[in-house]
Amino acid sequence: MGFVLYEALQAGTSVADAPSQEARVSPFAQVMVSISQQEYVQLKWDAHYWQMSHQRAVGREAELKARIETLQAQVRDLRERLFGRKTEKRTAQSEQQRKPPQAKRPRGQQPGSRGHGRVDFSHLPEREDLRELNEAQRCCPNCGKIAAEFPPSEDSEVIEIEVKAYRRVIRRQRYRPACDCAYLPGIMTAPVPARLIPKGILGISVWVEILLAKYLYAQPTQRLLRSWTSLDLTIPQGTVIGGLKALAPVFTSVAKALQVRQLTEGLCHADETGWRVFEPLVGKVGYRWYLWVFRSASAMVYVMAPGRGAKVPLEYFSKLLVQTVVVCDRYAAYKKLARIVGLMLAFCWAHVRRDFLTLGRGYPDTQAWAMGWVQRIGTLYHLNDARVAVRDQPLRFAAADGELRAHLAQMVAERDAQIADASLRRVARKVLVSLQNHWEGLTVFVERPGTIAMDNNAAETALRNEVLGRRAYYGSGSVWAAHLAGSLFSILMTLVHCWQINPRRWLQEYLEACAEHGGHAPKDLSPFLPWLMSAERLAAMRLTGGSPTPAAAHDIVLDTS
Repeated sequence: MGFVLYEALQAGTSVADAPSQEARVSPFAQVMVSISQQEYVQLKWDAHYWQMSHQRAVGREAELKARIETLQAQVRDLRERLFGRKTEKRTAQSEQQRKPPQAKRPRGQQPGSRGHGRVDFSHLPEREDLRELNEAQRCCPNCGKIAAEFPPSEDSEVIEIEVKAYRRVIRRQRYRPACDCAYLPGIMTAPVPARLIPKGILGISVWVEILLAKYLYAQPTQRLLRSWTSLDLTIPQGTVIGGLKALAPVFTSVAKALQVRQLTEGLCHADETGWRVFEPLVGKVGYRWYLWVFRSASAMVYVMAPGRGAKVPLEYFSKLLVQTVVVCDRYAAYKKLARIVGLMLAFCWAHVRRDFLTLGRGYPDTQAWAMGWVQRIGTLYHLNDARVAVRDQPLRFAAADGELRAHLAQMVAERDAQIADASLRRVARKVLVSLQNHWEGLTVFVERPGTIAMDNNAAETALRNEVLGRRAYYGSGSVWAAHLAGSLFSILMTLVHCWQINPRRWLQEYLEACAEHGGHAPKDLSPFLPWLMSAERLAAMRLTGGSPTPAAAHDIVLDTS
């Protein structure tokens, strides 16, 4: 068995460390020990093993620290979302313009500002309320003569609303011939009035109120029926649900016409949000569906789908008629749509701005850096607004356009320089790389000023009313109800927000036409499609009091329709 001399000073050290060890001589530096070759190999193996174990532990510790940092960033971000400000209008001092402090402006209309004047109610029907003095009040106490009328009267107005339920009793008069001729039948009866639902007891006015309350004002059917009990009207909820199921097919053709119209416009905004459909489907786990919205200048189309994959927009744009630009977020389904169908995507700057805000909230040490980029994006918005405002002035537009393009070039230079900076944090570099990868779609608006928006706010705001409905009645109780909701969302939101048409009047006339056609949709939809209406009819259908504001959701009730 061979033996080696082993110096205790050099145990666990490398040869390169030997000179430095001479300066630190320990009491046992000159003590020599002898060990076997096997023991020496074992010691070297153990030293290598523990060194590698230490390296793995250090690596695991670094990974865990990074994970903890990420989770802490998420906690800070979620805490800010839950308990912080609910708006991104002013998120940090660096975003605000540095202005001298001013006194707080009082609330309400400011002195010297132009008011809107009195609201004109002359379009409302008039109901006269005549107030007179009786003879005793008009009699002179001295001579007893009655005071004569002195026209004109003193007039004033009060706006009233009268809501009442009533029974419309249909009496069909019968006739019998008064002559002995054989040309007339024995007994003649007036024709049966058209009904929207055969043998249905609810009239068209009732269905108009139900459809508006549920699909335009986000009010659960159960709450609406409960409010009607104060009018001495009690309608079973099952009757309403059965009626809605019978009415669902009459709105399908109008919703399809909106889609066909939209596919010819060449520009639309797209977004999606969650929905619930409480009917189990084979092969699907859970009740989560998605409500997609496609908004253009003349139509807002809502599509209910059981998933959020690219299949939905691919099917929607499968019959595209013109080259189209879709303003959207950076969701992968839209990118697949662009690859297959050949659409042009214009990405949303508001989402990019949100990336930097989220980064600043989650990682406080990057907040100043992130807010610098937020301010650059705010400047970009300002320059684009200034450019669009002078589109009809070529010289001023050229100057404003050049300023915007110069700012974009500066953003590109700063982005690339910061990505190349090795000291930049990984989470910050990730945001910049995303900005770099989507730059082409983010700058589509540059070549089409005033036509393509910088953000997708048009689609996101189009989902606000539907989100209120989701909170108020959770979603839909069945698949047919979900598709009915999509059709009515499309029709009502298009009428109100794209054409400013009175939805109550439109529904009344359309349902009357459906009743005349035996409860089916009329074959000729031109009187009900805004872009096919004559100018006179369109003016007559307009809203006179502005767009109705969706009601806020308070009570959370499960609506099985």
